[in-house]
Amino acid sequence: MALLGKIIKGAVHLGYNLVSDVNDPVAAQQDILKELLTKAANTAFGKQYGFSGLLESENLVQAFARRVPIHDYYDIYNQWWQRQRASEPDVTWPGTTEYFALSSGTTGGPSKHIPVSEEMIKAIRTTGIRQILSLANFDLPADIYEKEILMLGSTTQLVDKGDYLEGEISGISASRIPGWFESYYKPGKEIASLNDFDARVQEIVLQAPNWDIGALSGIPSWIQLMLERVVEHHKLETIHDIWPNLSIYATGGIAYEPYRKGFEKLLARPIIFVDTYLASEGFFAFQSRPDTRAMALVLNNGIYFEFIPFNEQNFDGEGKLVENPTVLTIADVEEEQEYALLVSTCAGAWRYMIGDTVRFTDKARSEILITGRIKHFLSVTGEQLSVENMNDAFAEVEKELGITIREFTVTAIPYEQYFAHRWYIGTDDPVEASVVEEKLDTILQSLNKNYRRARERGLKKVYVELLSPSVFYHWQESNNKLGGQTKTPRVMTKEQLANWEEFISGSKAV
Repeated sequence: MALLGKIIKGAVHLGYNLVSDVNDPVAAQQDILKELLTKAANTAFGKQYGFSGLLESENLVQAFARRVPIHDYYDIYNQWWQRQRASEPDVTWPGTTEYFALSSGTTGGPSKHIPVSEEMIKAIRTTGIRQILSLANFDLPADIYEKEILMLGSTTQLVDKGDYLEGEISGISASRIPGWFESYYKPGKEIASLNDFDARVQEIVLQAPNWDIGALSGIPSWIQLMLERVVEHHKLETIHDIWPNLSIYATGGIAYEPYRKGFEKLLARPIIFVDTYLASEGFFAFQSRPDTRAMALVLNNGIYFEFIPFNEQNFDGEGKLVENPTVLTIADVEEEQEYALLVSTCAGAWRYMIGDTVRFTDKARSEILITGRIKHFLSVTGEQLSVENMNDAFAEVEKELGITIREFTVTAIPYEQYFAHRWYIGTDDPVEASVVEEKLDTILQSLNKNYRRARERGLKKVYVELLSPSVFYHWQESNNKLGGQTKTPRVMTKEQLANWEEFISGSKAV
């Protein structure tokens, strides 16, 4: 066993013991809120909402919730963040914004621009270090701590917009890795800066024999693709033939479980999978212990969390927030309940609804699972396909093919080791399913870059089945859900799909 590995493992265990746990989540979050408000008190946002006065309140948490409105992206961007893109200082956070993280919008339009402050970069780095220290909870041999870490994120070649740099959050974070980490970091700065994803993967494939990888980090669909290409190019049985010390995979971005079987075929032995919750708005949570898939919220590092019960009292059928919703703090949440997440951050997001829903699995440990999105959404391979994308696509299909589409719904199904989308489309016009299939797929790829990437990788097939629109209405009637505000679900749940397929099994396709 190498001496260096023993030293590093000892340091990790010592560091983990020295980093204090959050024994009082409520107090930790109150302290963070106070820090954020104090820091931003003299910004335009802080002045408009009276942060200085809030800091003198007897109950800061309640005063903050009463004074500051809930924002979605368009609310806060149109009023505040676009001013920061124009280099106006002290808008929602002190100083000017040097980075904007690009996050795909839900309408197929331009990417969202999320401000990233210097404080946020430091917070992400600090949380990353805490995650490394939490490896003390896992049974890892000492020599693993000597091995290299392969991080497959977006390009570190950020776009210079004159007054700021923009790119995806993984690229921004990787472009700012500390010097002490560079000797462990692969693929290295040169390869990581390649803008073309396939070019980056190809360089990784070629360099793979020169590296001793002990850990992986990245989105499952892209990591799986990379591993497959390494195995294929070097004519291997498994990835362990070339990286025998591979022991850990830090996954995130999309659910890992659908990829588990595909990964197992690429491995000679089991490895440890650790979930992370890194979003464009911040590093929210990570899995800190074995024997769970849940992640512990980071409650004392630049992010203040609030939680809206995800139910019909707070959201309508389209996932839109109602007026005066119930909003809870970490003190009030309950286990096994679903919540929409609000964050206020050290990058100038204030009571910002990021669109994710979470469920607490262990309140004492503040551990959560990500359960989905507040809107109807389909993203089994990172395609991030929204109902807005679907509506826009079908409008274009109707225009180009000269047909009328009355109803549609979609589901994801397994296809070989990957996935496929199965569309059920209601039209009475004469048209071939194969024609609609090709046209729909092409248009969605033009609308949504994540869908386009998924079609090149993990989303291997698209099926279209044409039905009379009456089938959709009769199905709703059979479930006593016809008329009123009832709509055909655009994305079928498993339960809905079983009921739907049973119903249409005797129906006649167009």
